Parts: sequence; structure tokens; C-alpha cells
Amino acid sequence: MVLSSSAVSRQPSPTSESPPPTSVHRVRTVRLQQGVSLRTAARQSGTDIRQLRLQEQETTDLRISDLRKWQRVLDVPLSELIIEPEGTLSPPVMERARMVRLMKTAAALMERAPSPAVHRMATMLINQLLEIMPELAEVSPWHNYGQRRSLDEFGIAVERSLPDHVFESTNWD
Repeated sequence: MVLSSSAVSRQPSPTSESPPPTSVHRVRTVRLQQGVSLRTAARQSGTDIRQLRLQEQETTDLRISDLRKWQRVLDVPLSELIIEPEGTLSPPVMERARMVRLMKTAAALMERAPSPAVHRMATMLINQLLEIMPELAEVSPWHNYGQRRSLDEFGIAVERSLPDHVFESTNWD
């Protein structure tokens, strides 16, 4: 069976369906900047050149031990070899942030409970959250209205004065 070129071009390629791979390190870029050849890197790291070529691909997820070898060979800080994701938190940090928000909500619910049953339920929720993450014990509830101030503090409205002409408008309707 012979396929025409138009039939072949209509078939989706496997790479067009998947998102493009993301870069996770800058090993090759740093190696070239440092002027270190692959042969020198192979000799100093004790690794085969073919393996180093694979490791240099920016989408290769390297082990920490491999990154440490590259760090020693290139004589740079480890942080120079790693590309940090932009705008996202790591999963453990994101999970902790979610737990803190949940604890703040539970504490606010307990503080403002309209009935003993709701207060009891909020207390149980707080205790369960503390079983999962004991460091949440120091989390305070959400504030009622913005940031709470002491009686000695004034809001920013006191610092900003409006000129009199703002209040002299003739058309109030």
C-alpha cells in the first residue's frame, strides 16, 4: 500500500500533541561559557562522552549526583546549573500554603461560631488539622476587616488630605 504525501501530512505527529519539553538545567550552556570540552569533562568526571551528551540535553532530568559531578568539573555553584520554574511554588510549599489558609478559615469559623454546634465542629476541624500539621498551632484566624489596628494607630486616610475644591462641586445630582 502506498500512501500519498497528503495522507501522510494529515496524520498528527506524536510530538504535536504533547506539550514541548521544558528545560530543567543549563549544563551545556555553562560548559560552553566555561570553555570546557566534552573530552575534558569526561576525563574529570569519569563518565563516558556519550553519557555526558545525553546529560547535557536541557530536558534531561539529571540526578543530584550527576549535577554535583558537573558542578565539580565546571567549578561553578550548583544553582548556576539549575533552571528554576517561574511563578510557581514547589508542591510542598503550595500544600503548606493551602493548609495555612484552611487553618485560618477554621480558626475564624470557631471564633465567630453562631452556635455551640458550629463551634464544636470548628474545634474538631482544627484538631484534625493539627494532627496533620502541628506547626499550624500558631496560625491566627482571618481578620474581620483588613488589618487590625490599635487605638493609637490611624489609618492612611488621616495622612492623605483632600483639597477643598473636591467638595465644591456644583453638580451633585
